[in-house]
Amino acid sequence: MQSKILSEKRILNIYLPEGYNPKDTVRFPVIYLLDGSADEDFIHIAGLVQFNSFEWINQVPKSIVVGIANVDRRRDYTFPTTIQSDIKNNPTSGHSDKFISFIETELLPFIEKKFKTTESKTIIGESLGGLLAAEILLKKSLLFNTYIIVSPSLWWNNGSLLNQDSEILNETFKQQTKIYIGVGKEGLTPTDIPRVMEVDANLLADKIKKTKSNSVKLMFDYLPQENHATIMHQAVLNAFRQLNLMKKPD
Repeated sequence: MQSKILSEKRILNIYLPEGYNPKDTVRFPVIYLLDGSADEDFIHIAGLVQFNSFEWINQVPKSIVVGIANVDRRRDYTFPTTIQSDIKNNPTSGHSDKFISFIETELLPFIEKKFKTTESKTIIGESLGGLLAAEILLKKSLLFNTYIIVSPSLWWNNGSLLNQDSEILNETFKQQTKIYIGVGKEGLTPTDIPRVMEVDANLLADKIKKTKSNSVKLMFDYLPQENHATIMHQAVLNAFRQLNLMKKPD
């Protein structure tokens, strides 16, 4: 699809569930996947959705998966930073606001017009993709009603996103929202200022736990047998299982 906001064409990889028929009245939830190129996470996440939606397993509803292929993930997944070394090492970074606008005003309407969708929208992001998913959660909470955030790179700009105020923390936030945060045994972040991935993920979870809203449900998942390279598949599988069992918020 052509994006006016990003001034470029973006490739979308689409998985349609068994039985999908554009002429039918049946509608399906949509799972939006960051790092959704065919040679990145799209194929194995689509496979997880397909497998877990089999009727004899039934841990995920039959869903459409939209993999957003990357062009420049450092540009799209990060907000501006004041850390000079990060600016030097990532000269195109700092334009997540445009990418979020692309998702909100171009991508979601495009998918909802082209396919038979319900109002159920999930976003999955890992590493820098997890940073972007966390930024959307805190800044644009209503865009999705399920967030699967894996090993988020909250070290960006020395953890400044953890200080972000959010409507999701307020008693007035009414949208039924499920959040999964998963992290492995990952240790120090690639930063000049020492930070620890597990600690930052815990801080994000603790922040959300303080919400005054009864509409928000959170699951925090520590996977000590996984590291930053191996965590994605297992964490998403855990998220599908646990979020499916999680009752709707009161």
